[in-house]
Amino acid sequence: MHRAETLAAGSVAVALAVLGFKTAAWWMTGSVALFADALESVVNVAAAGAALLAVRYAALPADANHPYGHHKAEYFSAVLEGALILVAAFIILHECWQSLQNPRLPELPPAAAAVVLGATLINGAWCAILFRRGRRLRSPALLADARHLLSDVVTSVGVLVGVALALATGLWWLDPLLAALTAGNIVFSGARLVRESVGGLMDEALAPEMLARIRRIVGREAEGAIEAHDIRSRQAGRFTFIEFHLVVPGGMRVTEAHDICDRIEAALKAELGEAVITIHVEPEGKAKHRGVVVL
Repeated sequence: MHRAETLAAGSVAVALAVLGFKTAAWWMTGSVALFADALESVVNVAAAGAALLAVRYAALPADANHPYGHHKAEYFSAVLEGALILVAAFIILHECWQSLQNPRLPELPPAAAAVVLGATLINGAWCAILFRRGRRLRSPALLADARHLLSDVVTSVGVLVGVALALATGLWWLDPLLAALTAGNIVFSGARLVRESVGGLMDEALAPEMLARIRRIVGREAEGAIEAHDIRSRQAGRFTFIEFHLVVPGGMRVTEAHDICDRIEAALKAELGEAVITIHVEPEGKAKHRGVVVL
């Protein structure tokens, strides 16, 4: 089991534990806001399971049917997580409406508050681990899970504050109000996950600042060539794909041009980590002169 898969399996275990804690807190209080918080943890379990399957599949080596590998599988997991989050938000809003039709003041026994607080601390600690390791491994599935957990942490804190305020002031509507705000937070989180994941599936180009770094590296390492143009890029899981045309003098030997390409590839991989780089060498006079990097 590789590192990303181990972390994904850990997310499933953490999500199940947190779900148990929050369900117990809801059962003890009957709070709609705590129900909303527990329901989001159900989504966490499903999403963590999907992330585990996606990370496991993405780690498979390239084969005849998938010559570029299986890295994009992680984006499917992130899209699914975003969709599940949105479904949970609509269910929460339905429960808020039901609560408004049948108003009652929630309860918050100290034991329930301690359970929710403990679950929140567990989520917060695991969220920090996933963010750190997910960025290091460049795993969309792990980072999606981390962002969802961060949303869950913020939601749980808000729910505890809201229920406490409802009890302290006697304003029962603070409980469904906090649940509705929870749903809004979940919608924002889900929409963001779907947007980022669809961008990965659609081969969206790297961020402008990353492209600028790539151009600087190519310009620095391509001594002996004339120019580079038509630089294209995309991200697929932890792999960065880069391709461009490199213009060299017409009389340059093939071995010399190959040495320049090797130097550029080595520098790009040292900067980007796992990268697949394709360089098309062109003789002088054949360049299209689009998106040129002057060397």
